[in-house]
Amino acid sequence: MSETLHIVCPHCHTTNRVRQTDQTHSPGCGSCHQPLWQGAPVVLNAAAFDKHTVRNQVPVLVDFWAPWCGPCKMMAPAFEQAAQGLEPAMRLAKVNTEEEQQLASRFNIRSIPTLALFVGGREVARQTGAFRSAADIVQWAQQAVRAPR
Repeated sequence: MSETLHIVCPHCHTTNRVRQTDQTHSPGCGSCHQPLWQGAPVVLNAAAFDKHTVRNQVPVLVDFWAPWCGPCKMMAPAFEQAAQGLEPAMRLAKVNTEEEQQLASRFNIRSIPTLALFVGGREVARQTGAFRSAADIVQWAQQAVRAPR
């Protein structure tokens, strides 16, 4: 029997059990039947944030951003591309700090964009400032996951 992972659906936020061997075969949600991997970041609000960062058994890379932020807008296409390169090994998500001020305060976000990497519900790495390319985001995220804790 192969090992399973808990993956939270980006659409209905239901936790799904997925065999690790099925990860790369576009598994669907058992509840809403939408794909669990969409090749794009998931937009999270306060209600969905903990579900994704705690219940997902893959790392979750969160972009804390705001619509008025020039560097955030500059980095957005690269972050979208990085999702395609990092899924299904990692979930990428975005949190609008203007709409989710309590989340920004909870994680002490003082400058945007800020990328925070969560593993098992714990923040394990943080990078403030915009990356120039998807390759830079992918490289930073992969190194942060491998770093000893």
